[in-house]
Amino acid sequence: MAARDASAWETPPPIPPEGLVSGTVYTDPAIFADEMERIFTPGWRLACHESELPEPYDYRTFDHAGQPLFCIRDGDGQIRTFINACSHRGARLLSDPAGNARRITCFYHHWSYDAKGSCIAVPRAEGYAASGLDRSTLGLREIRTEIRLGLVFITMDSTAEALDKSLAGALAPFEPIMGGGSLEAIHFSRSLLNCNWKAWQETNLDLYHENMHVVLRKTQRDAMPMADRHIRIYGNGHAGSGKMVAAYGGYQGFAGRGSDVPPLPGTDAADFRFSVLFPSSAILSRGTVMRIDTVIPVSPSQTILEMRGLGLKGDTDADRRVRYRHFNQYWGPMGRNVPEDMFAAEACEASFRHQAARYQIIARDEGLTGQDDAPLRSFYAEWARLMHRDAHAPHPVPA
Repeated sequence: MAARDASAWETPPPIPPEGLVSGTVYTDPAIFADEMERIFTPGWRLACHESELPEPYDYRTFDHAGQPLFCIRDGDGQIRTFINACSHRGARLLSDPAGNARRITCFYHHWSYDAKGSCIAVPRAEGYAASGLDRSTLGLREIRTEIRLGLVFITMDSTAEALDKSLAGALAPFEPIMGGGSLEAIHFSRSLLNCNWKAWQETNLDLYHENMHVVLRKTQRDAMPMADRHIRIYGNGHAGSGKMVAAYGGYQGFAGRGSDVPPLPGTDAADFRFSVLFPSSAILSRGTVMRIDTVIPVSPSQTILEMRGLGLKGDTDADRRVRYRHFNQYWGPMGRNVPEDMFAAEACEASFRHQAARYQIIARDEGLTGQDDAPLRSFYAEWARLMHRDAHAPHPVPA
């Protein structure tokens, strides 16, 4: 097979267009701005797990679609979400990643709010008498918030479609695991990746890249015949799998994994399943622990990855140590899987950034079994629908 000259390199292969993604979808600032407006601002976003807010007035801060937000559990136990900005001069109210605040007081001029968003104190309020300013009209901007299987979802759009309709059944594989409320967060990390947000989501949608990971070649690739793997396309860009099987004895140091600690509800030690939620989250379970990803786009070439681990409430200290080990073996910062995924996403970014690579191919079709690219095609079909652009040719051709 001959190498290609410049013209041939820039010419996509003659395959159906849904099997191609232009490299400019990862690098173009105008496309990135459109994504924030058309996908992230109106869409549902997984904010946190409710166990991260166990007590009244516990909060967590985060960013979404360029907006600073925080979730807080109010005195009645309800989890609410607000824009993290003072009604007075716009200063950020809460700066720590997490904490507890019965009274939320702005550092700048000491205006204060309660956990239901009401403005409860304005220092020297008499100074506003002449203007008629009324603090009862100056509460925080509340964001629509709903909880499913312990997962806290938010949307900036108060008219967005119902969460269950948006999810289109993509949480169904995890109902036996998470439906009983027996899980809690045991890990949280944030990483800054030098890649576009979609490049990370692709690492979760793409089973074909098992070949990259030594640990997956040893424990996953050959543990279950490709024809017995079943991929699920849920609609709205969500995709995942039913139960798949891992054989941990194939990797040194992993033997016995799952026999030394109780598995998660509805699973066994060899159980592996995943759902990737369009646009920005993924849920993965491996017998004894779960992982939840949320990507936060920063720029066309930078992404923050939030990663959570879930384990069983009520673990003994010994069981919890084992569960930590199981999580970190695959998914921790020094694990055998996630750092390699980060390297892969950044390696693609390095080529697309200056158009050394022009497109990627997502044309594998195995009838929704094995290592089919259908999850990637479903993701980009939803992207195209919302963006009013084709992923294979996102820029209109001049007339």
